[in-house]
Amino acid sequence: LLRVKGTQRLPVTFWKNMYRTSCSKLTGAWKCLQLDGLVGSSVQQKLFANASRSHMSARSLIQLCKKNQAEWITFQHLCFLKRQYVKSSSGLCQRARPRQEPVSAVLDDRDDSMVRQVQQIPALKPEPGTEVSTCATESNQVEPEADRVARLEARQWKEMRVQYSDLPGIYARLSKLKLTALVVTTAAAGFAMAPVPFDPVGFLMASLGTGLSSCTANSINQYFEVPFDSNMNRTKNRPLVRGQISPLHAVSFALACGIPGVTLLTLGVNPLTGFLGALNIFLYTCCYTPLKRLSIANTWVGAVVGAIPPVMGWTAATGSLDPGALLLGAFLFSWQFPHFNALSWNLREDYSRGGYRMMSVTHPGLCKRVALRHSVGLIFLSALGPVLDVTTWTFPLVSLPINLYISYLAFRFYRHGDRQNSRKLFFCSLWHLPMLLLLALTCKKSRVAQDEAAVTSSSASLAL
Repeated sequence: LLRVKGTQRLPVTFWKNMYRTSCSKLTGAWKCLQLDGLVGSSVQQKLFANASRSHMSARSLIQLCKKNQAEWITFQHLCFLKRQYVKSSSGLCQRARPRQEPVSAVLDDRDDSMVRQVQQIPALKPEPGTEVSTCATESNQVEPEADRVARLEARQWKEMRVQYSDLPGIYARLSKLKLTALVVTTAAAGFAMAPVPFDPVGFLMASLGTGLSSCTANSINQYFEVPFDSNMNRTKNRPLVRGQISPLHAVSFALACGIPGVTLLTLGVNPLTGFLGALNIFLYTCCYTPLKRLSIANTWVGAVVGAIPPVMGWTAATGSLDPGALLLGAFLFSWQFPHFNALSWNLREDYSRGGYRMMSVTHPGLCKRVALRHSVGLIFLSALGPVLDVTTWTFPLVSLPINLYISYLAFRFYRHGDRQNSRKLFFCSLWHLPMLLLLALTCKKSRVAQDEAAVTSSSASLAL
C-alpha cells in the first residue's frame, strides 16, 4: 500500500477500520487499491511517454531552427527588406547579400575547352611565297588571365553603386513623378471647383499631402512587382529591378512619404480628407496591385483609385462629401477607361509576359466596348453639372465637341482595334482631361448664384 501511494502515509483511521471490517470487505478494498495502482502506473507510463515525445519534438524543432537559422531570423526580424533581387538561371530571386559567383562558368568552361582544342592542333607551316594572315595568328594566342577574369566579372549580375546625386532621380522614378503630378492636378481641380472661398494655405497643404500619399502608393506598388516588372520592357529599368536601391531603402522612402502625408491631410486639412488619402493608399497597394495578376476587375478598382483625388480636393475645401465631389470623381472614373484601355492595347505582349490579367490580354472585345461605353458616358456626366448646381448650363455645350471627338476615336478603336487607332485614342485622352477640367472651372457656378438659389428655395418653402 505504501508502495502504491508513494511517500504519502495512510491515516490512522484507515488501519483501525481495516481491522474491524470483514475479510470480504478487505478483499474488495484490496482490489480497489490494486486497480488504483494499475491506473496510476498506466497514467504515469503515458505521462513519461508523452514527455519523451514532447522532448523529441522540442529537440527536432530546435534542430530545424538551427538548420534553417537564416530563414528563421529573416521572418522574425523582417530582414527580407535588406535582400537584393538577383538574376539567376530560373529568373529573378531574392537573397540576403550578393554571393560571389565562381569565376568559371559553364560557358567559359566551353570557351577554355575550345582554346585547349585549338592549342592541340599543330601549327601549319606556310609554304614559301605565301603570306600568313594576322587573324589566324591572333586566334591561336591565349587570353591573359587578368582579361579573362575581368570579362567574367563584367557578365555577372551586380548591385549598382549609386551616388547621392543620383537619389533625386531614383526617387522620382520610384514615385512615378508624372503620375503623381496628374494626381495632384486632379486634386487641385477638385479644390478649385468647391463652392467656397479659395484658401491658399489649405490648398498647399492638401496638394502636398496628396502628392506624398501618391508617392507612397507608387513606391509600395513597385516593391511588390519587382519580379514581374523585370519581364516587361516598359518596366525593366525601374530602380528596384536594376538594383539601384535596396527594398529596405524603397520601403523606408515610402514610409517617409506616407506617414507625413496622411498626417498632414488629417491634422492640417480635415479627418475626412486624411481618411480618403489612407483609403487610396490601401486600395492601390493591397487591392489593385494583387488583382492585376488575378482578375480583370483590377481595371475597375484602379479607376476607383484614380477617382478619389478630386474628391479629396473637394473635401479639403468644404469638409463634406457633396454631390459635386461625386460628379468630379465620376469624371475621372469614366475617363480612365478609354485612357488605360488604349494604352494597354499596345502593351499586350508586355502584360502577358509579366503575368498581368488585363482586359486587352484576356478579353480584347470587352476592352474596346468598355472604352467606347465610358467615352460616351462623359457626355451624360457633363450634362449633370448644371443639374447638380456645380456648373452653369454652358458647360455641357462647350464640352460637347471634345466629348464627341473622344467618343468618335473610341468608336474607331471599337471597330478597328489596331495600334494606330489605340494610339490616337490614348493621345487624345492626354489633353482631353485637362481641357474638360479647365472648362468645368471656367463654367463653375459662382458662390453668389448658389446663395441666391438657396435663398429662393428657402423662401419658397416658407411660403408653402
